[in-house]
Amino acid sequence: MVKHNNVIPSGNCKKDWQSYVKTWFNQPARKQKRRIARQKKAVEIFPRPTSGPVRPIVQCQTLKYNMKARAGRGFTLEELKAAGIPKKLAPTIGISVDHRRKNKSLEGMQSNVARLKTYKAKLVIFPRRARKAGDSTPEELANATQVHGDYMPITRGEKRSVEVMKVTGEMKAFKAYGKLRVERMNQRQLGARLKKAAEAEKEEKK
Repeated sequence: MVKHNNVIPSGNCKKDWQSYVKTWFNQPARKQKRRIARQKKAVEIFPRPTSGPVRPIVQCQTLKYNMKARAGRGFTLEELKAAGIPKKLAPTIGISVDHRRKNKSLEGMQSNVARLKTYKAKLVIFPRRARKAGDSTPEELANATQVHGDYMPITRGEKRSVEVMKVTGEMKAFKAYGKLRVERMNQRQLGARLKKAAEAEKEEKK
């Protein structure tokens, strides 16, 4: 091993350095190209919003991020039913649908149902051919404008307050791990205990 703080006695680090240099001179042109593409897309999908279909509010996954809210893939069938929107009609009026997602929170379902109802109240439906039931009136069609940018963006809620309390002697004496083990064992043995009790009751009747 070489001693002291000497120059590295090898030129391998300096060979073919031009291959490892990356430039980004086309960045301004790329930016302009994306802007023009957004404008063309807005003209093609008029009068629909430029941000695409409306999406639900869901909680992020894992213990690290589950306090944060984000846009989900689509509304569940239960949410659409509660809002009074047929599942086959929803994709045609700019509502994303996800038949695989399940509602595990009543609060989350209620917020998404309210989101759907708000969207439905603001919705302007253009007739494809002849005007039929459910289409907007000619006055609403004349005043309709295309929505640019995020439509019904997800707003961050207020920071949750932390409740501070004094630790009592009862809390210190409580064995949380042992309690969890006992309850887990009770849950596992529930079926066997019910079966045993049913058999015992059956024997008593004899």
